[in-house]
Amino acid sequence: MATRTVTIASSHGLHARPAKLFAEAAKNSGADVTVAKGDGKPANAASILGVISLGADQGDEVTLTVEGDDAEAVLDRLSTMLLEDGE
Repeated sequence: MATRTVTIASSHGLHARPAKLFAEAAKNSGADVTVAKGDGKPANAASILGVISLGADQGDEVTLTVEGDDAEAVLDRLSTMLLEDGE
């Protein structure tokens, strides 16, 4: 298991298109991935609704947890998505 806390860089936060892209990447990783905002309940990162329900905005910190093969590599890819503005 690998865990990392990152700050959302996108001016759109984790809403709409960024949430869709993030959830697709989590699903396609083949690993079990959760994402939590602050001390909140973790959501399934492969679920668009779960990701959007976090209400994560630009500047918010989220914690990613990855279980499975190549957990660190998956964590690197997903963290990079959150750390880029995307605009």
